[in-house]
Amino acid sequence: MTVPPASIRILRSALANGLTTPTRLAETALANANRNPSRNTYLWQDPAWTMREAERAEQMPRGEGGPFGDGRDILWGLPISVKDCFDLAGAPTTCGTNFYRDTNGIAQSDSWIVERLRARGAVITGKTHLHPLAYGITGENPEFGDCLQPGKDGALTGGSSSGACASVMEGSAVAAIGTDTGGSVRAPAALCGLAGYRASLGRGDWRGGAHLSQSFDTLGWLFADVEEAPLLGAFFADHEPVHMHAYGRFAIVGDKFLHDCEPEIADQYRAAIRDLEALGLRATQIDVDWWSAAQEIFAPIQAWEAAGLHRGNFEHFEAVIRDRLEWGARITPNEIAGLRQRHEEFKSRMDELFAQHELLMLPATPVANLAAGADHSNTRARLLRYTIPISLAGAPAVTIPCNTGGVQLAAARNQDESLLQLVALLGAQQKASALNA
Repeated sequence: MTVPPASIRILRSALANGLTTPTRLAETALANANRNPSRNTYLWQDPAWTMREAERAEQMPRGEGGPFGDGRDILWGLPISVKDCFDLAGAPTTCGTNFYRDTNGIAQSDSWIVERLRARGAVITGKTHLHPLAYGITGENPEFGDCLQPGKDGALTGGSSSGACASVMEGSAVAAIGTDTGGSVRAPAALCGLAGYRASLGRGDWRGGAHLSQSFDTLGWLFADVEEAPLLGAFFADHEPVHMHAYGRFAIVGDKFLHDCEPEIADQYRAAIRDLEALGLRATQIDVDWWSAAQEIFAPIQAWEAAGLHRGNFEHFEAVIRDRLEWGARITPNEIAGLRQRHEEFKSRMDELFAQHELLMLPATPVANLAAGADHSNTRARLLRYTIPISLAGAPAVTIPCNTGGVQLAAARNQDESLLQLVALLGAQQKASALNA
């Protein structure tokens, strides 16, 4: 049984008008938890703690004004899940492994993410499943089980923000905190039919969070309705944007880049292009042959940084991840210096792309489904080809769900709020197109 994903706006309005309470929402969320076929959406939960948090939220005084007229934050009273690479006082932080669960023990203080959620009155429902060390894009995990989509016995959620997606799909969270290094918000969002927002590199604070690769790690959200993206964007920012950007054009990739795209994914991409054009933006196809260097820049920097973070512990992780870490540890200082120079050059070219075309749209994944139990040894490289150019740019991006899969729309660094406003308009345009089809 699956639960229709909840609307942030509808539930928050109901809270503001006294039609429901944080405790009632928390009770419903907890009843829906771990409904996916693998029963592993969460790696840590304490229902009694969550209910106390809901009661604490109810004691927060009502005021005036604000987005819902009650003087409280957008997230007040809403059930929110957190990826289990962020500390929550009184709980272990597994990073998707038994080793770190047992080695790190119980966290003594909240991470910045958890601290901020609690200060705003969000009700945390638990800490969610992830690919081990957040070092993978399928959501497979040999220790805690592969994360399967609620309502789809044979479909992986994708990763690494696997449980984050499952929590929104099953109705145990209205929105979920994820992370995106090479695509770990954008790819699972597309595979699960959700919206996913990857923040600009450097937004928010990783205090109390476990990094995978400091050069690329970003914070993000998974949620159901892309029209609600602007409601979540401000969470990672400490100030209002100086100005909102009005977009007039966007870049797209051609059939040469899409050679490994499933036909229906390509069709949905072309439909999304038409929807964005219907908003008055002009599309220009660009040559992205130079993106062929992206993985050979990204992967070794990621492996080198991950190896430094996990040095001395490689033997505790599954073979495929251990091999990546051992490879990263063998990269020499001269090699990493050369790779960082190539990264800067790639990032500069991406900056030029955004300066010329303002936006970039392409599929979030080339496939619609990752079958559980299948051989995914080549899946990571295939999916990352679509996501890591944006990761190397440090740019914000949003996965916009389509009837099949999803497309990602990216903007220049720190244009997050403007991008989120645009994707909300695009989401409305897509709904209108569906009604008129």
